[in-house]
Amino acid sequence: MIARMWEVRASARGFDELLTWVCDVAVPRIEVLPLHVSSEVYSSTDNRIVVISKWRGTPESLPTPPAKLVARAPHVWDFSPVDR
Repeated sequence: MIARMWEVRASARGFDELLTWVCDVAVPRIEVLPLHVSSEVYSSTDNRIVVISKWRGTPESLPTPPAKLVARAPHVWDFSPVDR
């Protein structure tokens, strides 16, 4: 299992529209892929949106968000579970 964390900061006026795009466009595009297990969407008070998706193998990327809605390009990190 691999967890992918995708994080983007919305532009000053683009937060609501970007959050809608993430929930209605971006996440549904990956949820139908065969290796996708689950996804969760989080938001913060400083205009950040985070998607944590879990995969059975190599994660797929979320689509590129509309440039007018973001303050900077998304950042992506992949994580693997730790046996303890």
